[in-house]
Amino acid sequence: MLSFLPAPVIGVLNSILLGLNTIFWCLLLYIPAVFKLIIPHTGFRVLCTRLIIWISESWVACNTGWMKLTHGTQWQVEGDEKLKRESWYLVLSNHQSWVDIFAMQRVFNRRAPFLKFFLKQQLIWVPVIGLAWWGLDFPFMKRYSREYLIKHPEKRGEDLKATRKACEKFRYTPVSVMNFVEGTRFTPAKHAKQKSKYTNLLTPKAGGVAFVLDAMGDSIETLVDVTIAYPGGAQGFWGFLCGRVSEVKMHIDTVSIPDYLKGRDYASDAEHRKNVKAWLAEIWEAKDERLTRMLNET
Repeated sequence: MLSFLPAPVIGVLNSILLGLNTIFWCLLLYIPAVFKLIIPHTGFRVLCTRLIIWISESWVACNTGWMKLTHGTQWQVEGDEKLKRESWYLVLSNHQSWVDIFAMQRVFNRRAPFLKFFLKQQLIWVPVIGLAWWGLDFPFMKRYSREYLIKHPEKRGEDLKATRKACEKFRYTPVSVMNFVEGTRFTPAKHAKQKSKYTNLLTPKAGGVAFVLDAMGDSIETLVDVTIAYPGGAQGFWGFLCGRVSEVKMHIDTVSIPDYLKGRDYASDAEHRKNVKAWLAEIWEAKDERLTRMLNET
């Protein structure tokens, strides 16, 4: 345990460890990713995907290793025993910091399918990790603005079709599709500007959740509801690297997704929009109460 070192020293050390860890595992990951790209055989690509996931889980395990080595963070996790590796999950969580992603990867790693996000199409060109995301079958999506669709109505529904096609790959390997439904990290300023009715949360955006349910409703049956609390205060990325996160609390709840929310068109079905928003609001109200308890418990 090196948490006795000055925080800036820990921050520099962890930056180096994170960078080296990422480069090492990404270089290994590129080998099956390239073979997966050039050999268009479904069975072979599934095999490559499983190898790529194993490599990615090893990357997360090494990140957890340097976190344990240099951080004195206290962890309190409830509900992780309910997670299963061979399942298809929709994962929703509140969002306060970059730490959320590292915390969830640490808790979920090798207990649940590897966490995957919907990414903007342009991110496939990000150096080093763009190819890694592609190899992991992260869905790259192209969303059209309302203004664009007004001018080009023929494009309506094309983003959903492309996403459904990308999600076809998830039929062969279990997946945890992650969504921060607040759309941005919580801050008191954002909370005040938004006039959120919740005490500890921003107003959830139902569109992203509906997009997953519309595209993958026949595959995903379970919601994993994650609530993350930092009793000592949420830290930014540099504060996390410096080991300034004193405590992390995480509550995980697994519930079935109602059938009436699956496989419908959120954009054109008013009743479906109403149902998704009501379902998400109920989850968020319970999460807000839970988060208050987690922050006040000693």
